[in-house]
Amino acid sequence: MNALLNNWKIILVLCLSLGLAPFLPEPHIWGKLKWIAGGATGMGLVDWLDVLMHGFPFLLMIRWTALKVMRRL
Repeated sequence: MNALLNNWKIILVLCLSLGLAPFLPEPHIWGKLKWIAGGATGMGLVDWLDVLMHGFPFLLMIRWTALKVMRRL
């Protein structure tokens, strides 16, 4: 499991597929982030879980990048 979480190729595929799906009319995570930036009025538990699901690949990419940077310091 650790090898999957540290494989940048798998993380990139997750970001481009699950993270951005559905793609039209705009990436789903982008719409949710705009909703949150606008005050998150009317967001229910399902919407917050949706943000977590679509945002998780990006959190993995940030984690992977931070680990690589920290190793070089």
